[in-house]
Amino acid sequence: MYAFVKARESGARTYANSIGVVIEKGRLARVTDSAGKDYLDCLSCAGTLATGHNHPYILAKVEEFLQSGHVLQALDMTTPAKYRFLVKLLECLPPEFARHVRFQSCGPSGADAVEAALKLFKTATGRRTVLAFHGAYHGMTAGALALTGNLTAKRQVASIMPDVHFLPYPYSYRCPFSLGGEQSDVTSLAYIERMLTDPESGVTAPAAMIVEAIQGEGGVIPASAKWLRGIREITARLDIPLIIDEIQTGFGRTGDMFAFEHAGIVPDAVVISKAVGGGFPLSMLLYHEKYDTWQAGAHAGTFRGNQIAMVAGAACLEVIQAEQLVAQARAKGNYLETRLRELACRFSILGDIRGRGLMWGIEVIAPDAAPDAIGSYPADGAMARTIKQRCLANGLIIETGGRHSAVLRLLPPLIISEQELDEAIDKLSRSIEEALG
Repeated sequence: MYAFVKARESGARTYANSIGVVIEKGRLARVTDSAGKDYLDCLSCAGTLATGHNHPYILAKVEEFLQSGHVLQALDMTTPAKYRFLVKLLECLPPEFARHVRFQSCGPSGADAVEAALKLFKTATGRRTVLAFHGAYHGMTAGALALTGNLTAKRQVASIMPDVHFLPYPYSYRCPFSLGGEQSDVTSLAYIERMLTDPESGVTAPAAMIVEAIQGEGGVIPASAKWLRGIREITARLDIPLIIDEIQTGFGRTGDMFAFEHAGIVPDAVVISKAVGGGFPLSMLLYHEKYDTWQAGAHAGTFRGNQIAMVAGAACLEVIQAEQLVAQARAKGNYLETRLRELACRFSILGDIRGRGLMWGIEVIAPDAAPDAIGSYPADGAMARTIKQRCLANGLIIETGGRHSAVLRLLPPLIISEQELDEAIDKLSRSIEEALG
């Protein structure tokens, strides 16, 4: 099967290139391949499966719905499934944001919610410039790709959306200002404010700023609460709508329902996808009612009424609440951090451990090379890839990301047990030892 699909599938495929097995079955935090080998899944469909594979409660709700005779697709018409989903979603939002929220159902991919946000705020403000950040990832459609920092998919694509300006993200380990620590935050905020208030900066008044509270594909780089509060203060004072991309971080992943809650801020818009569909494709744009200025049909899509995803999504949110998975993610994240820092003390190739909740990055470095001005060693993408391959052989599925693909990324489902976290660390440790020879 694997050889047939590989021979016929597009050269743009990614995960399948390094996970060279046929995944056949899944149950919560574990999957099994066609040869019967068991794996602990710490990728969980790039963070999509908050409740793991085939959670019994979600399956039961979907099966009940499929036997009900209700419509499976409904464009943007009102249905019982849509009503129940929106009521449940509203319950999960921070109260101050929920009080004035409007919902835009988008196409199946999170990138479509980003596209909708771009159109909404350009319409509402009459402006064209959009601000994004170094290391950002917002999707692969034209507008979303223009906002993405990674150059791989952009180099050969002409005429992507213009008027995007990139700003320095507070990446302490590789500070763009060669400062590190808290000074990364202070200098980043000072630079951004100065640029936005300089009448000769070359940047026209922005339609919006879009930011991840924790960069995911960029290498699991958390922004501090102080920095996020600074960004919210600057954008509010200068009348720049602030969009938070919670596609990977939303719904408990970081130990808060949404990652921006860590900073106590209220954004103007939030884009969501992944976990919100309970394992089925769904994305949404949530925004303050004062920006609801576009006309009927200004953003549409055939599958924005995916009823199965709404049923599964409502069930997923019920499980997150009933099983207190947000608090569990926080507690398990603290435990996982302790175990990862123990690993970093053993292996000098692990240069930086960072994350929150059940979203962690381990930056692999070349410790024998010369460090930079703030003592950070060069990234070692080749070693990270070798470790990832050894993890797969040892029954652990992880992914790499960040600069030079040198960051090992852990995104286990929120239902993972502490015993399974220990198993993941043991397998990761063994894999590092094997990679080092």
